[in-house]
Amino acid sequence: MSDAPPIPADLRAWLAEIGPRWLDDTAGNVGAVTERFSALHRAAPRPPLRETLDLPYGPHERHRLDVHAPRTPGPDAPAVIFVHGGGFTDGHRNRTPEIYANVARYFARHGMVGINIGYRLAPQSIFPGGTSDIADAVGWTHANAERLGIDPTRIFLMGHSAGGAHVASYAYDRRFRPADGRFIAGALLISSRVRADNAPDNTNARRVEAYYGTDASVFDDVSGVSHVDAHAPPSFVAWSEFENKLIDMYSAELVYRLAQVRRRTPPMLYLPGHNHTSIIAHLDTAEDALGAAMRDFIADPR
Repeated sequence: MSDAPPIPADLRAWLAEIGPRWLDDTAGNVGAVTERFSALHRAAPRPPLRETLDLPYGPHERHRLDVHAPRTPGPDAPAVIFVHGGGFTDGHRNRTPEIYANVARYFARHGMVGINIGYRLAPQSIFPGGTSDIADAVGWTHANAERLGIDPTRIFLMGHSAGGAHVASYAYDRRFRPADGRFIAGALLISSRVRADNAPDNTNARRVEAYYGTDASVFDDVSGVSHVDAHAPPSFVAWSEFENKLIDMYSAELVYRLAQVRRRTPPMLYLPGHNHTSIIAHLDTAEDALGAAMRDFIADPR
């Protein structure tokens, strides 16, 4: 990716400085990282892509998606549907004009079709509303695969943070599998909140309750990670060195449960030097460890 921007030395130094203090001001750090990487992407040359924005996949105002594809796509390209985070009650597929378009643009730059989707938020939409929205977006992608040049057998679902919670429920909880069999080729869980809890040390406990409710006795059953079984789709799991509270633990549990049922460790990546936001915001820069690992998984999901 010769035209992808390098991460400047001063930005790397700043990431190293705030990393150990990430939890001191998570919201402030999320905003600052988003701003810094938005500026980096904004100043970089834009790859020549075909972008179709704000397409409806359902009736709600947040049932919208953006499609980013190569200008001259090859036939039957794989597709990656990205589900943003935001703690269940916040977030947008276009947090800024660059974040999270950078995710879909990254995949389009590499010959795939990248799709960023929105979904309804809590408390107006409670469990399993987010998962239902994802199911509708996956169904829309299947229905439009030929028009978009997508191989319908190679549709992947990628989630970050709370978006990963919705992806995990769709991918692993068979109660939410589509009846018509149009499923996904694999799931990519990036710094994902795959377990619901409102424990005292969970700094997002109130947001968890806004989506899942306050009855802790149901939390295990509504957690996607609890439903991992031998029928789980191929999965890739990644998390950063400096995570939001408990995210690293949830990610490690997901790796363990997948390894148990598949009798081998799934493809995974621990990204040193990055935090809960930069693990996504840095995609489509010249730093390609995470991107390359995801491309390898998509080329050979197992």
